[in-house]
Amino acid sequence: MSKRDYYDILGVDKNASEAELKKAYRKLAMKYHPDRNKGDANAEKMFKEASEAYDVLRDSQKRQRYDQFGHAGVNGGGGGFGGASDFGNADFEDIFSRFSDIFGGDIFGGDAFGGGRSQSRRRRGTGRPGSDMKLKVSLTLEEIAEGTEKTLKVKKQIKCDECSGTGAETESDYETCGTCNGVGEVRQVSRTMFGQFVNVQPCPTCAGEGRIIRNKCSSCGGEGRKKSDEKIKVNIPSGVAKGNYITLRRQGNAGIRGGEPGDLIVLIEEEKHEHFERDGNDIYYDLHLSIPDAILGTEVKVPTLKGKAKVKVEPGTQPGKLLRMKERGIKGLNNTGTGDQFIRVNIYIPRDLTPEERYHVEALKGEKHFDPSDAEEREKSFFAKIKDVFG
Repeated sequence: MSKRDYYDILGVDKNASEAELKKAYRKLAMKYHPDRNKGDANAEKMFKEASEAYDVLRDSQKRQRYDQFGHAGVNGGGGGFGGASDFGNADFEDIFSRFSDIFGGDIFGGDAFGGGRSQSRRRRGTGRPGSDMKLKVSLTLEEIAEGTEKTLKVKKQIKCDECSGTGAETESDYETCGTCNGVGEVRQVSRTMFGQFVNVQPCPTCAGEGRIIRNKCSSCGGEGRKKSDEKIKVNIPSGVAKGNYITLRRQGNAGIRGGEPGDLIVLIEEEKHEHFERDGNDIYYDLHLSIPDAILGTEVKVPTLKGKAKVKVEPGTQPGKLLRMKERGIKGLNNTGTGDQFIRVNIYIPRDLTPEERYHVEALKGEKHFDPSDAEEREKSFFAKIKDVFG
C-alpha cells in the first residue's frame, strides 16, 4: 500500500466532492494507463497509486477512517479497522474491472482508450453493424419558421424478411460457434511480474458473430439484409438552419446477420425565398415606394410568412429606414423566442419621364422643402434649440 497522502496523489483538497474525485482519478488513469505506457514501470506504479487512493476516498466509511487515522485506518494496521483493499497484491485485471465504470466501456476490449463507433455499438454474438446514411432535406422559410414533418423516401439495406436477419435458410441452418461458445470473442491471458494481462480479440472462426451458418438464405445470400425503399417520417423543429442535422437512431442501413442498424443523418438545407432574406430568426423584406408615397405617407400590403399584412408608412419616410413587424419572423430553435420581420424602405426613382412629368419635377427644384442643404440647416437649428433648452 502506498504511504503517500491519497489527496495529494489525486491532486484534490480534503473537501473534494465525489464528482471531483472521479474527475481527478479519470485524468490520472488516462495518463498512466499501461496500454499507453508500455514498459514504463513508473507509470504502472502511478496508475496503481491513483487506483488505490480513489478506491479509499470514494467510499464514505473508508474516507472517514482515513481522515481520522490516516493509512492505519484503512489497512488494518491499527485501531481495530479491517477490510482494506490490498492493492500491493492486486493485479491490473482486478483494478481495471473495479473501475471500468469510470470510463463507460469495456477497458479490456479497448472501448475506453480507442476503437471506433462501430465497435462500441456492436453487441457480443451478433453480426456486423450497418453503416450510417446521410440525406439532405431542403426546407422553405415557411417550414423553418413553424417546424414541419417530412416523409423521406430512403433506399437502404433492410432486414431480410425470409430469414428474419439471421442469414440462414432455416433456424437449424446456423449453429453456435464452437471456438468462442457464441460470445464472439476470445481472450488470451498472460502473466508478468506486474500482474495478469487479458487480451481480447474477435473470434477468428466466426469473425465475432458468435455463430456459423451452414446453409445461407436464398433470398439475401446469407447477409441477413437486402436493398429496399422505405418511407421514414422525421419531425423537424422550428428555427433550424443550413448545416444543422437531425440524427435518426437505427434508421440507417441494417446490419449484417443481425448486426445493429446504422443511423440516418438528415442534413438541413434552406431554399432561397422569393421575398425574404434571413438573419438568424429575423427576416428582411425590401419595400419599394414611389416618391409621392414616401413624401405623403401611405398604407401598403406586404408579404409575411403567413400571408399578407398591412403596413402604415408615415409621411416623410426616408430611404433605408427599417420598419419592424414584431414576432413575424422565425420561431427559434429550442423555444429561444420568435424573431421579427423588418421592412427596408427603398425609394423608386424613375429613369424616363414624359414632358409633363419633367415639367412638374423641375417646378419643385426651387422649392424650399426640396432643397437638401436647407434641410441640413433646419436640422442644425433644431438641435441648437434643444441644446439651449437642456444645456
